[in-house]
Amino acid sequence: MKHIVCFHLFNDYSGSPKVLRMVLEGMLKKGYRVDLVSSKGGVLDELLHYPNLRKHSYPYRFSSNGAVTMLRYGLVQLFTFFLSFRWMFCKDVVFYINTLLPVGPALAGRLMGKRVVYHYHENAFVKGAFYKGLAAMMERLAHRIVCVSEYQASFLKRKEKVTVIPNALPEAFVQRLKPDPEAAFERKTVLMLGSLKEYKGTKEFIQLSQRLPQYRFVLVINDTQENIDKYLNNNNLNRTRGGNLTIYARQSDVSPFYNSSSIVLSLTNPRLAIETFGLTTLEAMNNALPVIVPIKGGIAELVEDGVNGFKTDISDMQSMEKQITLLLNDKMYYIAMAEKARACSMTYNAAHMRTQIETIMN
Repeated sequence: MKHIVCFHLFNDYSGSPKVLRMVLEGMLKKGYRVDLVSSKGGVLDELLHYPNLRKHSYPYRFSSNGAVTMLRYGLVQLFTFFLSFRWMFCKDVVFYINTLLPVGPALAGRLMGKRVVYHYHENAFVKGAFYKGLAAMMERLAHRIVCVSEYQASFLKRKEKVTVIPNALPEAFVQRLKPDPEAAFERKTVLMLGSLKEYKGTKEFIQLSQRLPQYRFVLVINDTQENIDKYLNNNNLNRTRGGNLTIYARQSDVSPFYNSSSIVLSLTNPRLAIETFGLTTLEAMNNALPVIVPIKGGIAELVEDGVNGFKTDISDMQSMEKQITLLLNDKMYYIAMAEKARACSMTYNAAHMRTQIETIMN
């Protein structure tokens, strides 16, 4: 039976650790031995009750100071590089690298002759030189690369041993969703889940809430309340203007937010970053919620414009206003789009995703 040593830099409640949790849980249930190396806290700690999992933790968090973040990142790479050699003499070990960031253990794995599999969630080629450098290293170090969309894979120079496996949703999460298009239409609530990163569209979502005071807007930000308050103050963003916007800090379970919403937005700015998949969009569609997403990226592969959602440029506020107003004022149109959104989401099967990744590991 395989022994998986998995490395993930930052254990929070964002998309990539959620997908990793689902993959690892499937392997743990089959009896695989898993050593998980990641930061403290977050969604991956929900696996700690499995007796065949051992977690190796370190303190890590982002800083508003880029130099401090890079220093912390470098220290973690040194730590995980040397930690990796504890498995030097273990047979039948696979190094599973989740995201581009854990380059230290990937390098150590190749030096020891271990099989190295990357689960590539980002799109380095629309980011800066740092990510492009990490992607170049991944293409050299990986025995196999798992991409999450055709769009993402198209940027890689390497074409051999590259497999596209779209993300899926864990069964336990799906069971907590309560799709009901008629009830959702009546809520008149627009939801977005994001972060404080500039490209995620937090400012634009707040502006949109002020332009549409007749609807309720809910923003869930994957960060602490302290950092959210600091961000709002630094950017002169008034959360109380209009009285229809509620902002929540990091949540361990976001299903209640989908169950109390009507439409879900993703406002990633394609001029700053491009989503390679869009897990929150899939979550929304699985709950029969129409979505509005960017016009580019793997996230756009989920949406047929005007059928199960809309594709819109973040800078075109007027179009988004019209789309939201159309959906929340035409019940028949809303329900038709909601049902098609759910039907599309059902093709992203968790069991199939896990089986494909397990095959690659073996």
